[in-house]
Amino acid sequence: MQIKFSFDSSKPIAGEASIEIDKPINDVFAYIGEHFYDNYPKWALEVVELEPLDGNKVFVGAKAKQVREDNGSKVESVFEITDYQPAMKLIFKGLTEPYTHSYLLESSQEKQCTRLTFRFELAEIDVFMRPFQKLIRSAIEDGAENTVENIKKLLITDRNQNLTAS
Repeated sequence: MQIKFSFDSSKPIAGEASIEIDKPINDVFAYIGEHFYDNYPKWALEVVELEPLDGNKVFVGAKAKQVREDNGSKVESVFEITDYQPAMKLIFKGLTEPYTHSYLLESSQEKQCTRLTFRFELAEIDVFMRPFQKLIRSAIEDGAENTVENIKKLLITDRNQNLTAS
């Protein structure tokens, strides 16, 4: 007799959210991409430590170490920038943990605003966590929504401040 499970461990668990930001695409990308190391902990509040490992410039191949506080425990991981295209996208992938963060930007000419899409993908989960895939997916989707909302709030509410500096 073959046992079938209602989950598929080969498919990543992902969450995605998009938002329109009333700012030009170059301003949004400057905040997210060019000044990533300064600003990432501002919108990802669970990041309690961030250390660039290859200097403060953002480029394909640059690595950083982060410590996140998730549900009361600290989780350390190293990630690498895998795609960096100014005014278009920033993607990084975990080297020590199986995740990918994608920030994709599109400009709306008629509205003079930027559409930001954030996608978080968890490539695999531990066997003992597989029965909780729906809960994990829901948490990831909520996290994606929070991410785009946080970025928008930071960019809009602090219009008169220089958000590119720490």
